[in-house]
Amino acid sequence: MHISEQLSDDFKTALKSGDKNKLSILRMVKAAVKNREIEKSSPLDDEEIYGILRSFVKRAHESIEQFSKAGRQELADKEKEELAIIQNYLPRQLGETEIGKIVEDVIGEIGATGPKDIGRVMKAVMSKTKGLADGKIVNELVKQTLERINAA
Repeated sequence: MHISEQLSDDFKTALKSGDKNKLSILRMVKAAVKNREIEKSSPLDDEEIYGILRSFVKRAHESIEQFSKAGRQELADKEKEELAIIQNYLPRQLGETEIGKIVEDVIGEIGATGPKDIGRVMKAVMSKTKGLADGKIVNELVKQTLERINAA
């Protein structure tokens, strides 16, 4: 089942069951997808829809951080609920161990020797993980691994 079909089916289910929170979130996602389709003048493929979902996830993480800093826990909790619903539609993210293995493989492949190679390594790792890894985690692991190699 394509992600667009799953979103539509879940939207109908939420509408019938009266789940206002999920319905609101799915309505927002469907509107973003529709707007992007209008811009593009053609239907979106799954990867493009995942890109839209990832942008919602990123925004939710930023909002949670800001609301927590401001002491607005009720708003942070609402964003966490929204985040959980949206993440159900994304493929499983790679864990730090899996990302670390990919980072080490890439470093070996391109012959990176230190922090000056961060850009090349990041580009290669991000192309291999294709949206399955958080860029911040990848960046941290690349920095740590290259510093460790440079220190040795």
